Amino acid sequence: MPEIVTITLNPAVDVATAIERVVDTRKLRCSAARRDPGGGGINVARVIQRLGGDCTGFYVAGGATGVMLGQLLDAEAFVGVGIAITGETRENFSVLEQCSGLEYRFVLPGPTLATTEWQRCIDEFDALQVAPRYLVMSGSLPPGAPVDIYARLARLAAARGTRAVLDTSGPALGAALDAGVWLVKPSLGELRELTGQPLIDESEWIGAAQHIVRAGQARMVAVTLGERGALLVTEDRCLRAAALPTKVCSSIGAGDSFVGALIWALNRNAGIDEAFRYGMAAAAATLLGAGTALCERGEIERLYREISIG
Repeated sequence: MPEIVTITLNPAVDVATAIERVVDTRKLRCSAARRDPGGGGINVARVIQRLGGDCTGFYVAGGATGVMLGQLLDAEAFVGVGIAITGETRENFSVLEQCSGLEYRFVLPGPTLATTEWQRCIDEFDALQVAPRYLVMSGSLPPGAPVDIYARLARLAAARGTRAVLDTSGPALGAALDAGVWLVKPSLGELRELTGQPLIDESEWIGAAQHIVRAGQARMVAVTLGERGALLVTEDRCLRAAALPTKVCSSIGAGDSFVGALIWALNRNAGIDEAFRYGMAAAAATLLGAGTALCERGEIERLYREISIG
């Protein structure tokens, strides 16, 4: 049985291309597209597996795009379980504007899940004979999935002695925190939305994270801050890491890589300082690649030595 399980309710085939300049109205002739598997939990599992972790990714897939997603995952020797749905798996599209270095990302809502389809995701986890050490619930919810589905999974995980890890946004984030998780990873924007506060400076970021811990909503809060790095807050620790000065080719999947490497390290019984450094290194390594190519182990290990934790 896997030590780590990820669940992706709204996966995608991520299409990435580039053009010199984005302008309106005219036909824009782009470079050749690359396609990668996408979706929060899938990306987390890809990173954990590249690091040698014992991880299985559960995901839903349907239609011709779902077949393509499966083929892309098979090409990476991905260890996972695809749950068939009647709807068509979505595509997401990103365009790198070469003259400015800006990346434009177009994200589709995904197929509508029937009750039997999203319920099967819960049942598949519950049917595991041996409970995993970690359950990572990552990514947006597709239409049809109940807002509290991550909360239901978190309660089920807690009942089985599994540590629930959460990376989502909006009402699903709030509902799952009300149920309680072991670790939550909001971006600063998601933390602002959750609290309804502007959270202008670092003391306010830390205070908001500490409130989540003290309220019993999470044992650990990792706040990703983009080019400003990240925070990791527990009941008695507050760690701060600056982002490495790297050339950003694509930011897609950086947050997922952070979660993947962090949980991989924690599952190896690493201390939170070491695990945090691995998370930061994986995020930095992913920024160097195009599309959702994600990070490779050698690059993570190289950048790990450059991360400073305060």
